[in-house]
Amino acid sequence: MMLAVTWAELLKPFEFEFFRNGLFVATIAGALCGVVGCYVVLRNMSYIGHGLAHAVFGGYAAAGLLGINLFLGAGIWGVITALGVTSIVRRRPIGSDAAIGVITTASFALGLALVQLYGSPGRNADALLFGNVLGVNSSDVWLISAVSVFAIAVIMGFYRPLLFTTFDAEVAGATGIRTGLIDALLMVLLSATVLATMSVMGVTLIAANLVIPAVVARMLTDSFGRMLGYAAVIGAFSGFVGMNASYHLDVASGPTIVLVASLLFVVAFAAGGRLRQRAGAVGHAH
Repeated sequence: MMLAVTWAELLKPFEFEFFRNGLFVATIAGALCGVVGCYVVLRNMSYIGHGLAHAVFGGYAAAGLLGINLFLGAGIWGVITALGVTSIVRRRPIGSDAAIGVITTASFALGLALVQLYGSPGRNADALLFGNVLGVNSSDVWLISAVSVFAIAVIMGFYRPLLFTTFDAEVAGATGIRTGLIDALLMVLLSATVLATMSVMGVTLIAANLVIPAVVARMLTDSFGRMLGYAAVIGAFSGFVGMNASYHLDVASGPTIVLVASLLFVVAFAAGGRLRQRAGAVGHAH
């Protein structure tokens, strides 16, 4: 009887449309962030996800003040910010982390100031910062679906140039690959991913969703193709489980999803350590 009650309670949130929308967006967003995060992690640009999320928040607030479409304004702002960071790094002897820190933090500060002065456009500021399943609607479903299709098209269409540029940009450029164009394309994809997942993850935690699944996948394989697949599965699993836990625990969706992904990281790290110990023992035995 207890088992029946437990299952009934677990399945109860599926009766609500807002939860089904949130679950779909969180699952797809997790897979999307996992795949895009592989390129971010392998390029040692983990900070860019954190920075772009903050920059997009500034664009979101500015778009509301200017009276234009919030998602369009935030998306354009994010792309301009990402391209600006890339341009500064290429033209000036400034590290990418420093350029990201200056530009994106200024954009985030502008967004916070605008929200304080004129109020949050469309959604509660806390929901934007930390994510909220109650804020997910049908437009978020269409947005994440469109961005996912775009991501698949970009990765399939530019798989080899993206791969070469990620591992060795200098060699890629020497072989005729337009690395500047590839970098810009990746920044557009990253900005779109941040924008599409902001409603579920929240601005402050998007970077974790980009980095953790990719890092866990990297710990499990040395093959880039398999890493993409593993990261997508890990991200989707974290989003699905985290969204369910978020509802039952009455905790914001963003933190819950990140905690699930972090638990997977701990498990993978511990399992990897044991595997290395066994490998070492076998080597000593021989």
